[in-house]
Amino acid sequence: MTTRNSTAEPAPLGVAVVGAGYWGPNLIRNFRGSPAWDLVAVCDLDTERASAVVGARSGVLVTDDLAEVLGRDDVHAVAIATPARSHRPIAEAALAAGKHVLVEKPLADSVAAGEAMVEAARAAGLVLMADHTFCYTPVVRKIRELVTTGQLGEILFVDSVRINLGLVQPDVDVFWDLAPHDLSVLDHILPDGLRPLGVSAQGADPIGAGKPCVGYLSLPLTGGALAHVHVNWLSPTKIRQMVIGGSERTLVWDDLNPQQRLSVFDRGVDLVQQTVDSADRRTASISYRLGDTWAPALPEREALAEMVAEFAAAIHEDRPPATDGAAGLRVLAVLEAAATSLRANGAQVQVAAPAPTLELIR
Repeated sequence: MTTRNSTAEPAPLGVAVVGAGYWGPNLIRNFRGSPAWDLVAVCDLDTERASAVVGARSGVLVTDDLAEVLGRDDVHAVAIATPARSHRPIAEAALAAGKHVLVEKPLADSVAAGEAMVEAARAAGLVLMADHTFCYTPVVRKIRELVTTGQLGEILFVDSVRINLGLVQPDVDVFWDLAPHDLSVLDHILPDGLRPLGVSAQGADPIGAGKPCVGYLSLPLTGGALAHVHVNWLSPTKIRQMVIGGSERTLVWDDLNPQQRLSVFDRGVDLVQQTVDSADRRTASISYRLGDTWAPALPEREALAEMVAEFAAAIHEDRPPATDGAAGLRVLAVLEAAATSLRANGAQVQVAAPAPTLELIR
């Protein structure tokens, strides 16, 4: 294991990207641009597509043979950007070959598969990281700071909307396609991670696609707070917005407003007095706060560049990354509970906790 010291930076790590379809080219570009990494190989069943992504004059190996990639001594890590159903077999093969593993969201196609991946990484002493990209954006890092330092006060509610027109995925519904983004952000910013008291899900398929294309998740949180996530493939208007209401302040994250992605409102409602009258009815006196609104200054950094740097740092420092396998499992547990709730016509169901032996310290 290469370690950091005060006199020299560690040598770049060799990485192979498996999958050159939708997300793979983004990973390829960022690994290439990172001083912490040396892109050694790209593996895809469509080698023509992979070669086009890599470039004609590149010295990067392009192959459709995963075993060839895993057999190379100069490959220290593997980044997986393939359909979720293939994540477990590829990850387990890479871990068995002694390679650290990065997996695009979601971590796997089931909690059981994710738990097997986490256990394989733990047993091998290797890093398993979930590519929860939004957690590495400057705006989400600022939101996490505002929450953890108590500047919002006690969290009262979260409303998240992620809607747009398409793409209707062939292998997953709208929950598994879009909700992992919002769920991973919640897991990253909430002090105890994503541990809802239950999940209720409502979904609709108005176009006859054979799967929910419009969906709503309700997640009651500890302390009486409620998180709500709306995902939709059918909206002609694209919206990427999250509102986090606190007892002291409320913030609004509008990801489609580059001039002011984050706004903090010093406004809210206070319960001044609560009494019980003769008929045993509770009455409350409400006070409204109308204060300033401010927009924190945010640096302009690409989230994927920060993510691949964190992957390298976790390997060099022999520690769990910020979005480790346990974070991926917490998101998977909510997605599976949502599927169970859908089958039960929206009834609230409990979220199965990952196996205790697999829980990592946050």
